[in-house]
Amino acid sequence: MTEAEYYILPWYKKLICKASGALKKTGRGLVRFFQGIPGAVLSLFRKLGNGFKNYGMTFVKGGLLTKLSYVIMGAGNLFRGQIVKGLIFLLAQAAYIWFMITNGASCIAGLKNLGTVQRGWYFDEELGIDVMRENGDNSMLILLYGIFALFITAAFIILYVTNISSAAEAEKLSRSGAKLPKFKDDVAALLDGKFHKTLLAFPIAGVLIFTIVPLVYMILLAFTNYDKDHQVPANLFTWVGLDNFKTMLGANSTLSQTFWPVLGWTLIWAVFATFLNYVFGIILALLINKKGIRFKSFYRTLFVLAIAVPQFVSLLVMKNMLAEAGPVNVLLTELGLISSPLPFFTDPTWARVTVILVNLWIGIPYTMLITSGILMNIPDDLYEAARIDGASPFIMFTKITMPYVLFVTTPYLITQFIGNINNFNVIYFLTGGNPATLDYYQAGKTDLLVTWLYKLTVNSRDYCYASTIGILVFVICSVISLITFRNSQSYNNEEAFQ
Repeated sequence: MTEAEYYILPWYKKLICKASGALKKTGRGLVRFFQGIPGAVLSLFRKLGNGFKNYGMTFVKGGLLTKLSYVIMGAGNLFRGQIVKGLIFLLAQAAYIWFMITNGASCIAGLKNLGTVQRGWYFDEELGIDVMRENGDNSMLILLYGIFALFITAAFIILYVTNISSAAEAEKLSRSGAKLPKFKDDVAALLDGKFHKTLLAFPIAGVLIFTIVPLVYMILLAFTNYDKDHQVPANLFTWVGLDNFKTMLGANSTLSQTFWPVLGWTLIWAVFATFLNYVFGIILALLINKKGIRFKSFYRTLFVLAIAVPQFVSLLVMKNMLAEAGPVNVLLTELGLISSPLPFFTDPTWARVTVILVNLWIGIPYTMLITSGILMNIPDDLYEAARIDGASPFIMFTKITMPYVLFVTTPYLITQFIGNINNFNVIYFLTGGNPATLDYYQAGKTDLLVTWLYKLTVNSRDYCYASTIGILVFVICSVISLITFRNSQSYNNEEAFQ
């Protein structure tokens, strides 16, 4: 279709064309995404291969002390006068070897089966009676200690590679006749030219210990059978491979019959919660910023009050107001407008519509604030030129205002969409996932994947299934974010509105 043919189409056909184009772009994006995975994996292995090749060449071309550093860490520095640095490397190697001999090796070996000795009653053949075994294995601790041992090993490998690089650099300086830096010179560099590395060291260590390690632990739970029937310390759990994913994504289990409807509602909720807030927020900002409107600051402040109040307070107030015996139903009954209370939270359809509408109350002001600043920066010359050409207000909105706002706010829109997929507060505080149903496993009709995950963790202690859902949500959010952003004008035409 040519541009001229598109221009004369009715507005609804234009909308259909745009929706069709967006779906095609999304489809092509998905294809490119999955086609790019093998190339990314191949590139990773190629870089690893080049790394091994470089360190192999360093060993071949290096001197005796550099070669010795491959076996005894710090040798290349220690015997060239860099005593403190060499001792640090040597002590790190000794500490790692001691750790592996005493605990590390057994912790890593325990990852193979996550424990073999179960606590509880067992038959003692020598005594001929049942005996209570109190000191059995704990699969949860075995997995956690094993992960820590692997991370310590990874840190040691990084330090080992650093030791080789340091030995090679020391040899290079020695051959050139340059003076090797002392330990105080290295410290001075860390407090001057490399100060950014010094400052980043502590936050990175904190992120690794308190975020990455627990995250890896929770991911690995998805490949175990750690559920309500395998609770520690009384029972053991073990690896089950991809069985949890097959159960969750299959078609013959209660979990899969819960996952797909909940996923569908999650996406529907995310679409409505994102785009309704976005559109109404833009309209509200346009109305407030329109020329001739007085008391603009007052109106902005009035709407900001909706988000100045903590979100959970607003949600709990709304929950009480819309309850079966709440003020709204009582008032409507007293006025004779209804004969029985409206099922805001007891009927599935009513409950879903209710949470979407209530979310508008706390979501629209955010978009209004963001777009207000953008609208103030759109050049007036664009509107003046459009008026001279006879453009109507609707044409100016669709051709000038909306493209400009959408260009700037695309990253925000993607963030909001992903945030709404994981919007725990609105559902939890407003409906708690209700109304309940026997068709779902531990989920209600308004539960999102994130609230269902919470229930699986807290209520039924099916940690392996909760972890599986978490991984699937991450994959969905990542794919949507990458494809949407890479196909947006904000990414492909960054200089368009500058």
